Amino acid sequence: MIVTTILILSYLLGSIPSGLIAGKLTRGIDIREHGSGNLGATNTFRILGVKAGLVVTLADILKGTLATALPLLFYPELHPLIAGVAAVIGHMFPIFASFKGGKAVATSGGVLLCYNPVLFFVLVGVFMVCLYLSKYVSLSSMVAAVAAFIYSLITRDLPLIIVVTILATFVIYRHRANIGRIKNKTEPKVKWI
Repeated sequence: MIVTTILILSYLLGSIPSGLIAGKLTRGIDIREHGSGNLGATNTFRILGVKAGLVVTLADILKGTLATALPLLFYPELHPLIAGVAAVIGHMFPIFASFKGGKAVATSGGVLLCYNPVLFFVLVGVFMVCLYLSKYVSLSSMVAAVAAFIYSLITRDLPLIIVVTILATFVIYRHRANIGRIKNKTEPKVKWI
């Protein structure tokens, strides 16, 4: 029963639509009706600006971190990464936003922040270097996902390898339209870095 409760809570945490809330509070809009139509942090940056984008990014990271911490706090027999995956699924398919959510990047990062902080900060570095060089958030996200997979293999931590493989697959699959736009050179580039 407690495992089910933790997984449901983790999913619900992940389902909190940070970008939707930010859009409603700051501009009275649904950001899914603007820009890329995505609920995640990147579209929030584009539509609502840097401050709102940073807040949404932090909120999305913390969703993953808090969910991953639930087993550590209440039921150590449940592997924390399982709760983390539930939060990422909630972020991608949020019950509070008609099951249309983000692309799993920030919340996946939050899962890793709780479980392996060194990996998290390595990935932030990889993401920022790639973003500086390419100006593509989507490409930087996918490169970070691949880097996470490689890092997990080095650790030989089987649960981490399995979960990072799942999370990286989520991230890359949900960026498939971006891959096409990058190939066609129609993908928007960031201008602030």
